[in-house]
Amino acid sequence: MRSFKDNERSLARLGFTQDVDVCRVKANAGALTNFEVLNLINSKGASKDTTRVIAAIARSEYKVCDYLNETVASTQTLESVTTFSDKCKDFKLAKAEILNIINIRPSVDFKALLDPIIEEPKERGIDTDGILELVQDLLPPLPVVETQMEKDQDETNNGEES
Repeated sequence: MRSFKDNERSLARLGFTQDVDVCRVKANAGALTNFEVLNLINSKGASKDTTRVIAAIARSEYKVCDYLNETVASTQTLESVTTFSDKCKDFKLAKAEILNIINIRPSVDFKALLDPIIEEPKERGIDTDGILELVQDLLPPLPVVETQMEKDQDETNNGEES
């Protein structure tokens, strides 16, 4: 579980400051990864347990939180995102390209997903295989989400076996 200091460092990295229990963002903190957005919303106390809310959270923030919890952002850590970003600098990728790779976390057909993310990789001399290795080594895989239909099927199968 993440400590308060980890959240504080993460928020500071994103341009947030703590001032009398109020989080404020710098006017131009730049683009954020889905992980960073999820971390921010969670730091305000958004979760399934509404009694743990720290700051006022809009309904739209709950919806964003629910959505991001079903994406790769929910399995990422500050360490994995930071390490991946730092190592991608060796490939001379633009910040927006790195951000998109982190948010999408291509896994199955990486080459097909990479084309719209990275502009002219061959002309720029970008090693796409090296990036794929980094993705597989540093970014956690997509979360396994069991659909309601699968849950119902499992319950039916378990009931028949008894």
